[in-house]
Amino acid sequence: MTMTEPTTVVGAGVDRVDGPLKVTGAAAYPSDVSYPGTTHVALVRSTIAAGRISAVDTAAAEAMPGVLAVITHRNAPRLADGPATNLGPTPPMPMQDDRIRYHGQYVAVVVAEKAYQAAAAARTVVVAYDRTEPVLAIDDPAGELRENPFGMDSDRGDVEGGLAGADVVHEATYTTAANTNNPLGLFTTVAVWEDEQLTVHDSTQWTSNTHVTLAQVFGLPQDAVRVYAKYVGGGFGSGLRVWPHVILAVLAARTVRRPVKLTLTRPQMFTGVGHRPDTVQRIRIGARRDGTLLAIEHQATQTLSVDDENLEPLAMASAGAYACANVTTRDRQRRLNIPAPGSMRAPGEAQANFALESALDELSYRLGMDPLDLRLRNYAEVHPQFGLPWSSKALRECYTVGAQRFGWARRDPRIGAMRDGGWLVGYGMAGVTYPRWQVPCQARASIGRDGTGYVRSAATDIGTGTYTVMQQLSAELLGLPLDQVRFDLGDSDMPMSPQAGGSGLTGALGNAVYAGCRELIRKFLDLVATDIRSPLRGCTVDDVAVGGGRIYHRADPRQGEGYVTILDRHGLDELTADGTSTPPDPQEIGMATAGAFAAKFVEVHVDPDLGLLRIPRVVSVVDGGRILNEKLARSQIIGATVGGIGHALLEETVTDPRTGRVDNATFGDYLVPVNADVGEVDVVFVGAPDRATPIGTKGVGEVGLPGIAAAVANAVHHATGRRIRSLPITLDQLLTAEATTG
Repeated sequence: MTMTEPTTVVGAGVDRVDGPLKVTGAAAYPSDVSYPGTTHVALVRSTIAAGRISAVDTAAAEAMPGVLAVITHRNAPRLADGPATNLGPTPPMPMQDDRIRYHGQYVAVVVAEKAYQAAAAARTVVVAYDRTEPVLAIDDPAGELRENPFGMDSDRGDVEGGLAGADVVHEATYTTAANTNNPLGLFTTVAVWEDEQLTVHDSTQWTSNTHVTLAQVFGLPQDAVRVYAKYVGGGFGSGLRVWPHVILAVLAARTVRRPVKLTLTRPQMFTGVGHRPDTVQRIRIGARRDGTLLAIEHQATQTLSVDDENLEPLAMASAGAYACANVTTRDRQRRLNIPAPGSMRAPGEAQANFALESALDELSYRLGMDPLDLRLRNYAEVHPQFGLPWSSKALRECYTVGAQRFGWARRDPRIGAMRDGGWLVGYGMAGVTYPRWQVPCQARASIGRDGTGYVRSAATDIGTGTYTVMQQLSAELLGLPLDQVRFDLGDSDMPMSPQAGGSGLTGALGNAVYAGCRELIRKFLDLVATDIRSPLRGCTVDDVAVGGGRIYHRADPRQGEGYVTILDRHGLDELTADGTSTPPDPQEIGMATAGAFAAKFVEVHVDPDLGLLRIPRVVSVVDGGRILNEKLARSQIIGATVGGIGHALLEETVTDPRTGRVDNATFGDYLVPVNADVGEVDVVFVGAPDRATPIGTKGVGEVGLPGIAAAVANAVHHATGRRIRSLPITLDQLLTAEATTG
């Protein structure tokens, strides 16, 4: 018998397995899908933010060439509400009444033979309104204020007592602007009815949820609905909910009894698929003179649409970040006449981290301490809220490695003391403690008589590399070469998967793949359990290893046999097994389940006369647990860093304070970072596999963004003495903000 080495492909910088399809144009996105007889949908949006529809004139539209139907609230059928999810309820069903809740709300749907015909007809629909005064400002008392909307407010110790006993107390308010996700791919839904069977191709990050929602909304059995999302042109969280345009596409297809395609325009993306809500955050921090934190109070208010729910806790992030005996966190939401917000990369954490890490930097100046030393002084060795040891934590190593690579020791602590020619130079840093997110998941694994593996789940790859890392993991778990395994996803008929979001998919799906592959090995061993011809007779899963397409004894790799041999001998074409993963219970495992940690170091250059701001360097050191593909993980952190630069300097969704209209709903007006805005980005991974789950991952999709904005603002203060507490940091702030020495 030949010796066999374990198959090792995880961790290697494997190129994307879907890369060739994408660069050759062979990857079919929802916008590429077409059926014979496909019709097209155009949407009519409201031009007011609050009030009621008093009249709708569709006669001209209905008479135009190619128009098949015009749907409004007057002839739309009543729809059931969608289900609640772990991200909150489904957004309200569209066109169910005459009420206008925000500017850009869908008030009519035009279905026509051609896209240009639908668009032309939509422009002729005339809607009259009875307008009321909209509520648009986060501080407007006319908007309903929801206290503790998530049930996650926290109290630890005695904050007021801690503040009273502090040598130094810092108190300030921090604000962040609304941002819009803006993935490159315009969201598209293609809907096809065949009798009472519904097929949908959608730009979703969660096929399983879209599947369940459409079945409930349209009163169908779940096996009558199938949702595909094989490729999605980005998402950043905007594909996590079943938005009204998806419902309207399905409704239109049922109305005309033909396939329909609905592609949102870029302006419609600004009002139709969520946005990062703007926030106002009040922080009080008290400390001893030696830097020991005695109290943290974090109160956060964010915006919300009038009839929607959006799960995005902010302040609770401060409860687990540092060792502090007295902590209070409070979250609130203000209902406004705005489009429904939703998750955007690092939801809640991006805004909360800016406030907390800026406040800590301000405190360090008040104390005369190095900002890094202050964070190390208050390092949380155990989870501050639960008192349990972390399942893994290498944040101290993040700080140490990051400071060394960045050259933090060269930082002159005096404000404005560092220069590069005429530019003021500033160094800033921030820490990141990202929460763990993992929910149940299922996967299915098979091996056929040709010796190849096939593993699948209903998950979505939004460009993060899920196809690739799961193929790597499957290959290693089955002991097969990478090119002998196929991983498939993006089909709701496959085993249930959670959303691609919250840095939770790799862990949930990877653990399900682990369980499915392990169960498949067990099934092979069951086949030969009493087979006298098999050297594996009587072995358990724990007795064996896999490699080279075979199962063998751990103690003696010469004793084993191949999958194909076993299948041939038993007359089977294929063997299949299912696997399920569930989140680890901290009480059962005796550990606080850790998410990712990171330290961010940023250098800024500021022109003191013109207010120009440049970021030549960013160092990001990340503890993401076991890294399944370092090349793709690094790409994730670089991309998130670019998003963090946008959050810090450029991105702001501007709403007209009188009308509620989004004023900058194009790429010409909504600013995002380009190459010239991004300097050198150095990414390093540290730490060890997490102990809470079999595959040891913690997720890196979100952790790259939080901390960038705070580090930039802190570096700006170090360079200029100007303390910026409002995002984005703009030229006028740099020229007019009051300079301080602390």
